[in-house]
Amino acid sequence: MRLGLNLGYWGAGMDKDNLAVVREADRLGYAVCWAAEAYGSDAATVLSWVAAHTERIDVGSAIFQIPGRAPAMTAMTAATLDSLSGGRFRLGLGVSGPQVSEGWYGVRFDHPLARTREYVEIVRKVLSRERLTHQGDHWTLPLPDGPGKPIKLTVHPVRERIPIYVAAVGPKNLAQTGEIADGALVLFFSPAHAEQTTISHLRAGRERAGRTLDGFDVVPSVPLAVGDDLEALADQFRPYTALYVGGMGSRRQNFYNSLAQRMGYEEEAAEIQKHYLSGDRAAAEAAVPLQLIDDTALLGQVDRLADRMARFAEAGVTTLSVFPGGASLEERLAGLRAAAEALDRSGLG
Repeated sequence: MRLGLNLGYWGAGMDKDNLAVVREADRLGYAVCWAAEAYGSDAATVLSWVAAHTERIDVGSAIFQIPGRAPAMTAMTAATLDSLSGGRFRLGLGVSGPQVSEGWYGVRFDHPLARTREYVEIVRKVLSRERLTHQGDHWTLPLPDGPGKPIKLTVHPVRERIPIYVAAVGPKNLAQTGEIADGALVLFFSPAHAEQTTISHLRAGRERAGRTLDGFDVVPSVPLAVGDDLEALADQFRPYTALYVGGMGSRRQNFYNSLAQRMGYEEEAAEIQKHYLSGDRAAAEAAVPLQLIDDTALLGQVDRLADRMARFAEAGVTTLSVFPGGASLEERLAGLRAAAEALDRSGLG
């Protein structure tokens, strides 16, 4: 199992320290640094900046939003980032959610699985430098009855195959991700519930494609905090958990709320969502149980972190992507170092 770093969203308040954090991860031998986007900063610009200031660590999008870019543009960006980074780019994709897709991009959030499948197919075709043609339900390239013609990418990516990851939460999306992608980006991954909520669906998709999970990268993003007081450590991540379980989507459609329910937190998930959607974020955060955070995070001193890492590895994780908590640069750097030490002690690296 390898370690990754998740910077989250640029503009989240810790930006001035992010370069120091990434450079330390690079020095410690972390495998990859991921950057996200929603409706603030874009991930491509951040990753270009990170790649220019590091030497070995891969840079990955977690995620580029499918409704925000034509698939050919995403492939162009991927090829460019792979070239600029010397072959260190990983392409993570996702459909985002209905509020962002329709409210920010003006793209209907319909048929997300079919859209993702076609999108990945087009991106792969562009990156292979084939002349681009596609006849699907969501994209037709070139457009019929017009001046467009099949053309191909003029630049050569550093690698023949840039790895493609898909952000997946629900069972059908996970199965399709196993079928069409090289890796899965997941949130709120609990080793205790991983087989039924995540791994079994990925495995089914791989089998549908005539493959196994060997070589497939399972990448959860996991909160990390170092210390003795588990309750205080967990408190750092209550706003994050409440946001996703309570407010990421509508009352009718929230993938993370549904995931928490599948993990056995039906009543708690409903309570968190009720408070969050009513505008009482403090009550929503207070309703997040300690066990839910501890199930899906790395909390404690190095020995406890090592034990927890072993459970993640046994559950099928191949790249453990951490986002260290803390209000200061020193705390975030200490978290990175503790995770590296814990991985070494566990013998999993």
